[in-house]
Amino acid sequence: MIKKDKIKDLHYSVTGVLTADEIQSAADKVLEKFGADAKMPGFRKGHVPLTVLRQKYNASAMADAIDKLMNADLEKYAADKKIRLAGTPRTDLGKWEIGSDAEYTLEFDILPTLPEIDLEKFTVTKKVTKLDESEVDAAIENLRRARSSAEKQPDDYVAQNGDTAVIDFTGYIDDKAFDGGAAKKHHLVLGSGSFIPGFEDQIIGHRAGDKFDVNVKFPKDYHADNLAGKAARFAIVLHEVRKHILPELNDEFAKSIGQETVDKLREHIRNILREQYENASQQEMRNELLDILADKVKLDLPEVLVDQELQMAKSEHEHHHAHCDGKCDDECKFDDKKERKDAERRVKLGLILAEWGTQNKVEVSRDDLQQAIWAEAARYPDPKQVFEFYNKNQNALTMLRGMIFERKALDAMLTHVKQKEKSVKPSELFEPARAK
Repeated sequence: MIKKDKIKDLHYSVTGVLTADEIQSAADKVLEKFGADAKMPGFRKGHVPLTVLRQKYNASAMADAIDKLMNADLEKYAADKKIRLAGTPRTDLGKWEIGSDAEYTLEFDILPTLPEIDLEKFTVTKKVTKLDESEVDAAIENLRRARSSAEKQPDDYVAQNGDTAVIDFTGYIDDKAFDGGAAKKHHLVLGSGSFIPGFEDQIIGHRAGDKFDVNVKFPKDYHADNLAGKAARFAIVLHEVRKHILPELNDEFAKSIGQETVDKLREHIRNILREQYENASQQEMRNELLDILADKVKLDLPEVLVDQELQMAKSEHEHHHAHCDGKCDDECKFDDKKERKDAERRVKLGLILAEWGTQNKVEVSRDDLQQAIWAEAARYPDPKQVFEFYNKNQNALTMLRGMIFERKALDAMLTHVKQKEKSVKPSELFEPARAK
């Protein structure tokens, strides 16, 4: 039974006492349940006397019993106080010995009470854009390029932007070849930007059979530290140039895309673009509302949740910067002050969305989950692996459900805020998303 408590903001420290008799009684129940299937020499299965079970398993049964009793005390205390724990409590049993009463202390943080949020006082900007037919034309050209055939050109043909160059290359720094800097018969689409800046430009204008050097400088933020920021020379052998021949835009081409005519293909693309515009605009409003909630809603935060979030951020940072190998440049340093502020923001917004969503009966349906998994699976060459991953990984499924819940809660909130429209160019809808 909990005898006293000490409360400071969201942090609780409670002290309780378990008598020796109730500990033994609870331990006996544990032993009886275990004994129902226990096998011991000289006894039939399930018929081992309690006294024998005590002699061998009493200590472990008591540990289990104490956990159960403390949890029962804590559940009653939380129900009486109408509080919700923010995490697993820290337990201290002091110097308890078997056969004596146990005085325990539990320390834990509780979840804050969400203040009333008057969403109608908030205003977000809804960016709207007019569909330009040039966007449809560009999308169709991309489809034609994706279905183009690369035809080998005569040796006197000059490589142009958009062609595929079949090359051998060997990279040198200070006239020494470096690891990973060589390949044979590599197919490089000129203008794709897949190689170091300036590399592809220096191949344009050459012909099959040419041997020449390409001189470039690796970006300062290049992923390989031994190459970052260094000047390099690549010895090139151009074997052949292939020109991409685009299919003719006609109804037959439209049918290959799943549409009956060119007109229906264009309308199909218009619908896709309009949906993309709407999704991008909706995401902008979500981001803006998150900024408003983080700034306007006052909420005490459980320190245990902030510490957990900060630790996850630190682990992720260390994973992504393992290549630093002890170096302490600005990129590799973990800025505790900044990261803690970001962690506090994430915890705060997570609590707001969870509480508001629950209060307003936001639910994640089976269809919501299936659609999200299908959408993710479509991004991978083998969708089956994605489905198997979620079938076997309950934690990942729980995280996905949480993400969907937060998005649905935000969208529900947006139906209550004021929205002012702003006309923008399509490109403004697809600017790099801000980090949240």
